[in-house]
Amino acid sequence: MEFAELIKTPKLENVILHRPFNEPVECALCITSHQLIASSRRTERDELWLLHSMVDVVERKSYGNGGSITLKCKDFRIIQLDIKGQEDFSNVANSIECLSNLDDPRLLFPFYYPCNFDIVEDGWYAFQIEREFSKIKLFSDAWRISYVNKNFKVCPSYPEAVIVPKSVSDETVIGSAAFRCLGRFPVLSYLHKSNKAVIMRSGQPMVGTSSKRCKEDEKLIKTVLGSQKRGYIIETRTQNLAQLARSKGGGFEMEVHYPLWRRVHKPIDRHSTLLDSLSKLIEACNDTSSSADKFLSKLESCSWLSHVKDVLMCACLVAQCIDQEEASVLVHGAEGMDSTLQVCSLARVILDPDCRTVQGFEALIEQEWLQSGHPFSTRCKHGAYTTPSSRTREQSPIFLVFLDGIYQIYNQFPCSFEFNEKFLIMLFEHAYASPFGTFLENCVEQRRQIELHKRTVSLWSFINRPEMLEEYLNPTFEPNNSVIWPSVAPQSIVLWEGLYLRWSIPQTLRTNVLSAITELKNYEKELKVKASKLRRHLLQLAIKNKPA
Repeated sequence: MEFAELIKTPKLENVILHRPFNEPVECALCITSHQLIASSRRTERDELWLLHSMVDVVERKSYGNGGSITLKCKDFRIIQLDIKGQEDFSNVANSIECLSNLDDPRLLFPFYYPCNFDIVEDGWYAFQIEREFSKIKLFSDAWRISYVNKNFKVCPSYPEAVIVPKSVSDETVIGSAAFRCLGRFPVLSYLHKSNKAVIMRSGQPMVGTSSKRCKEDEKLIKTVLGSQKRGYIIETRTQNLAQLARSKGGGFEMEVHYPLWRRVHKPIDRHSTLLDSLSKLIEACNDTSSSADKFLSKLESCSWLSHVKDVLMCACLVAQCIDQEEASVLVHGAEGMDSTLQVCSLARVILDPDCRTVQGFEALIEQEWLQSGHPFSTRCKHGAYTTPSSRTREQSPIFLVFLDGIYQIYNQFPCSFEFNEKFLIMLFEHAYASPFGTFLENCVEQRRQIELHKRTVSLWSFINRPEMLEEYLNPTFEPNNSVIWPSVAPQSIVLWEGLYLRWSIPQTLRTNVLSAITELKNYEKELKVKASKLRRHLLQLAIKNKPA
């Protein structure tokens, strides 16, 4: 396919551009293979560069001699283009519609991105499992790296190397994989450094209506406990849904075969329920004419904050089992690639101060999401503006709910994170549309097949340069090595204004406050440096004037 075939009108003058917080401006419009560029040729502020893949919905309104094209974007922006001439209007709308719905990832911008910076550290190799495993070995020798999934033959959605109990053979792992949904056998997610309790995650066991059992799976799960007296299986489905899954071949661990494990149901919504909720949330946020009472009513009825609270509550339960009861935990729902990853990731951020640093959080995204088979391309294909009739059950803002959960913790412990709110928003945007290849495709195997690591640039390579990283650092950060326990009371779960309201309500005050905090922190650093120099100078004078 040639991109030129899809672009009937590559350049157009006298287009009126409407954007949030900007006056309408007459500009020249240019449509390239991957971007829409609008410029008034006056200032950079009057320019718009928009990836076609960021466009969620294209709406047309024809009139007389031309029409208006409304672009509703996956980052919640709404942009309007007023175009004169019926043919040009139709050509531009058709082009954007086609270019924003390309299915082949090899046609997307990451494969054409011209890398114009020096790569200090290649992000494709920055978070290898061997590097992460070396940290685990410092605290426990009960685990090993297994290459049982070489060539992805045991579990297509797992990486080739996984961490499993040292005393369990690869044959046992293969047996467990055959018993678990999509071959997603239990693997290590987190090891507590002092009490050695662990978080593991997996797909559901395929017990079916005949209550099938698997000796290999039972052995693997039992081995995890070691000398611990008990463990918990956190099931992210309701008891009814888990029971219903048995009629379709799935189900849950039968207590008679897993006697040392207690099953706890902490239901978390996913898939279409979440996308419906997000759509209602964004609709409420865009309605600036509503009164405060009406807005709060809409916010409550959309249930978005309830979804975030449910995930956070489950993560707190997992963290409590690990830290306070010193009991290991196995987390799963159905396939183990959505709510399971949300819960394990949030629990790790609560427990592990390393995950609250920039590098540690990037490693968390790699291990718990990218390498663990969260289907980003499928889940993030559409956003909040897509009509219900155009959605599939598989499209869902799972990753956004996780980022919102992180924001809730960050909001309650603003000094415990090395990164800032802007860092989280950036990750959200790149998950849906990006010039980098990091979030493309659904699993490691698919990324390997299209050679992402050779043909595209990693997002981490771009971010982790000192000049870029500075933008995402939290000026109030003070390392906190303790476990942090967020409140999950309804009044503690707040709307993420910096994300959901940024295109409808000016964020000037928030920006000014953050700038002021940054300036004060920088001034504080300068004063500390001066104080240190003065102390050294006074010490030198004292030594010099000391009587012989």
